[in-house]
Amino acid sequence: MDPARALSQWNLTQALQSAPEEGLINHTWVVGDPPDAILQWVNPIFSPEIHQDIQQVTTHLARRGLVTPRLLETPGGDLCVIDTDGCWRLQSYVIGSTVNAFSSTSQAASAAALVGRFHAALADLDMAFPHQRKHAHDTPAHMRNLQAALTLADAHPLGSRVMPVGKKILEAWQAWDGPLQLPERICHGDLKVSNIRMSTDSRRAVCLIDLDTLGHLPYSVELGDAWRSWCNPAPEDDFDNVRFDLEIFKATATAWLQEAPALSPLERDSLVPGIERICLELAARFCADALQNTYFREETDRYPERGAHNLARARTQLALATAALDRRGDCSAIVSSTGSLAPQAG
Repeated sequence: MDPARALSQWNLTQALQSAPEEGLINHTWVVGDPPDAILQWVNPIFSPEIHQDIQQVTTHLARRGLVTPRLLETPGGDLCVIDTDGCWRLQSYVIGSTVNAFSSTSQAASAAALVGRFHAALADLDMAFPHQRKHAHDTPAHMRNLQAALTLADAHPLGSRVMPVGKKILEAWQAWDGPLQLPERICHGDLKVSNIRMSTDSRRAVCLIDLDTLGHLPYSVELGDAWRSWCNPAPEDDFDNVRFDLEIFKATATAWLQEAPALSPLERDSLVPGIERICLELAARFCADALQNTYFREETDRYPERGAHNLARARTQLALATAALDRRGDCSAIVSSTGSLAPQAG
C-alpha cells in the first residue's frame, strides 16, 4: 500500500511530504500544508496491537496535562490499518521542531525535565503492556547474538573488518561493572534527541513522540539510552567526532532528577553504568547486523557496500562507550549530589 492509499483509509486526500528526519525503523510523512497530521508506516517488528498501549498511555498523559500526539481513528474506529508488510497509523500533529543534537545546556535541560515529568505522570499508571517488544534491551542476549554472528565472519566480505570490532565489544562487556536486575518503571524506550518534540524556536521541549517502544524498563536503560544520544552531539556513525559531553550530562541529569519520581539507592547507583551498557549493547547490535543485514536500514548512498554503515555505527558506539567509561566518576558525582531518594522502609 502506498502512502496516499493508506491516507485514504481515513477518508483524507491531503498532500503528503516525507518527514525531514527519518528513523531507522518506521517511515513518516507529514499530512497537509500547513501540517495537520502525521502518517506513519510501522515496521512489522511492532505488533499492530501496540496501538492499544499507545492509546491508553497518551490518554493518561493528556489527563495529567501533558502535551502528547494522539492516534486518530479511522471512520470504522480502528487505531491503525493493517497492510501485508506492517501497518499504517495517523496521529495528531504537534506544532514544533525536531533537532538531532542539543545546541545548548538550557535546551538539553528542558528536554530532560520534560522526560522527568513524563515519567512522573506515568508512575501511578497500572498497566501490563502486553504488546511490548520483549527483550529489546536484553544486553546479554545481544552479546550472545554478536558472538554467534562472529562465527560466520570468515564467510562474509566484511568479516575481516568486523571481527576485531566485535571482539573489542565483547571484551568491554566482560569488563562492564553494573547491575542487571533492577526495578522496572513505565518508560518511553527510545529517548534519542529526535524523539523529543521541541518548540518552533527549538528552545523548549514540548512532548515525546514515536511511542512504539513504550513499556516497562529500568530507568538505567531508559536514561542510559537517552544519555547515549544526548551527550554525543555527533551522528551515531561519526567515529571521528564522537565524544561524551559532561556539561550536557550535568544539565540533563540535574533536570531529570528534579522532575522524575524518587529513586531507590539501587536505581540511582545504576544510572551512570547504564550509559556504557547501552552504548555497548547498541554497538553489538550494529556489529552483528553488519554481518546479518536483517534489522537496521543503511544509507547506501554513503555506504554502498552492504553492512559498511552498520560497521561504522558499531565502531562509533564502541568509542562512545569508552568515552562514557572515562567520565563515569564525574557523572556519578553529579548524580549523587542531585535529586531525591525514595523513602526507605522501616
